[in-house]
Amino acid sequence: MTLNVLLVASEAVPLAKSGGLGDMVSAYAAALRNAGVDASILLPAYPCTLERAIGVTPVCRISGLPGGDARLLRAQMPGSGVPVLLLQMDHLFKREQLYADTHGRDFLDNTVRFASLAAAAARIARGVRGVKRPDIVHAHDWHAALTPLYMKLAGVPAKSVFTIHNLAFQGNCPLALGSWLGVPAELLAPALSDERSIEIYDMLSPMKAGIVHADRVTTVSDNYAREILTPRHGHRMEGVLQAYAHKLSGITNGIDDATWNPAADPHIARAYSAADVRGKQACKRDLQQAFGLAVDPFAPLVAIGSRLTSQKLADVVITALPALLARHPRLQVALLGKGDAHLEEAARTLAALWPQRVGVRIGYDEATAHRLHAGADILLHGSRFEPCGLTQLYAMRYGTIPVASRVGGLADTIVDYAPARSPELGLPEDGATGFLFDGETASDVAAALQRALEAFMRPSTWHALQKNAMQGESGWVRPAQRYIKLYAELTDARPARRVLADVADAAERVNVDKAAADSGVQVVQRRRAATRSTTPPQTAQANGAWNGNPASAHEDIARRA
Repeated sequence: MTLNVLLVASEAVPLAKSGGLGDMVSAYAAALRNAGVDASILLPAYPCTLERAIGVTPVCRISGLPGGDARLLRAQMPGSGVPVLLLQMDHLFKREQLYADTHGRDFLDNTVRFASLAAAAARIARGVRGVKRPDIVHAHDWHAALTPLYMKLAGVPAKSVFTIHNLAFQGNCPLALGSWLGVPAELLAPALSDERSIEIYDMLSPMKAGIVHADRVTTVSDNYAREILTPRHGHRMEGVLQAYAHKLSGITNGIDDATWNPAADPHIARAYSAADVRGKQACKRDLQQAFGLAVDPFAPLVAIGSRLTSQKLADVVITALPALLARHPRLQVALLGKGDAHLEEAARTLAALWPQRVGVRIGYDEATAHRLHAGADILLHGSRFEPCGLTQLYAMRYGTIPVASRVGGLADTIVDYAPARSPELGLPEDGATGFLFDGETASDVAAALQRALEAFMRPSTWHALQKNAMQGESGWVRPAQRYIKLYAELTDARPARRVLADVADAAERVNVDKAAADSGVQVVQRRRAATRSTTPPQTAQANGAWNGNPASAHEDIARRA
């Protein structure tokens, strides 16, 4: 019996996106299908979704959802061909934005909107005409978190998995909405009186519903799964998570390494790879021109590409930058993002004070994000907490070295460079890919960026960092393997084309293929923290030389660009 998995989410690229959730769901679904899993995605039929989906056809009507009646549509993802089911409820989803109005205020009916999505998922799992019943329903983040509860209430035999993408956003709402959502009164009782309760601090919590009622709970990185058990990162949910820690695990996200590939990226000025980085200099010139910066091939160019919010340390970073710009006369900054109005204004002010040194674009678009990662030398990615983070993975794929907070998935995916420990940077036993820092002050950010700038001035060191970062495995093969093993604990159904061992073999083939593409250079394996390391580092022998004379590499690349 072929394993059938229904992913339930509020967004999926390119049909709808507001952040990393959409990237993850789409890339993960494609990876599951490549591994022989019959995977599909259920998401709302936003106007943008209906415009971009391929082959939209009606399936059936679903009545009696919390928000009313709905039409279920079938379509495919453009490009990947992943099957999608679209829940059409125009009175709930026909809006310009996904979650908030044009002023950034959350829609007042978001609870009902996404409870309808979760209820529809449970209805599909129970069985609707024209849709195969799934073996596993995998709900993502608070928008789909009521799905496991609705499945239990309906007596659905399928198993449920719930993934926490960001515990800070829980979808909590007044308990009075419980009857409207179809939640039995006993499940709204104070939590201490019934372990099945989804009440927390006198609120109804979809996030808690997912944690309590799913058969398995995952987070999007190993480190984040540990962090959320603590008061610092638990967002008042740590007690609940500790009670259900036996079914909690972390699986670090991958990225779509076909879309994010500097060797074949249509958005960037010139293609390049780990074996031939000359094209990156042309991308740097393109980025400087696009952001109004002075065209200088030797200037260290720092990218900031994230939401302008307190979570992302945007307030601290903006405070730290003036002193750094004054200390380093050639330092440049390109900022792409949007968020809190006062931080957007602070970023504009910084650009006005440092013309041709700081360029700011308020907003987000995919093409500019690709150009940002391709053209920058350094990615500055501060964060008070980071469940996984995809930005640093994109940056490393493009040879842009991250300077990031030592939290969550950032600590899982970046190997810190410490010259005192690693004098022979670039040897296989090292594998450093960036710079991690502790703390949340302007001086913490400045000190970390200073470390990176000092390394940037040593071309052989910098190119070893770039080489390690670009050759690291960041795709979805290994994470998908881990999820399939988790599914196998819940159901007897298995992937059609590959047994689990074949998926493991595919993970090894990824490394071989990448090595062949990079002129025979074996992939430098990331060094993990010693406490989590179970095998010695693999040996890697460089059969192809890094371009340029290490003593004058920056100048050599600039001349040949």
